[in-house]
Amino acid sequence: MSRTNHTATVTILDKEYLVACPPEAQRQLEDAARTLDQKMKEIRASGKVYGTERIAVMAALNLTYDLMQQGQKTEQVSSTLSTLHEKLDAALRNK
Repeated sequence: MSRTNHTATVTILDKEYLVACPPEAQRQLEDAARTLDQKMKEIRASGKVYGTERIAVMAALNLTYDLMQQGQKTEQVSSTLSTLHEKLDAALRNK
């Protein structure tokens, strides 16, 4: 069964964009667009970056950095949980 895409409208920096996406992904697409819009507006408001393209690149870099940091935190938590699991298993085997 093939997925049928439909078109969603998102607004970023006061411009509307039509984006094809599966109906079940529309809400996440809209959330992503709101996040990007907010980040781009923050960068524009700082007055340090001019031009939509540069603002978009800086927003992409900032969001990618945040995502990578979150991934590292997730890996650290996973590693800690794995270590705790191993210690718990060892303690239970020694009882």
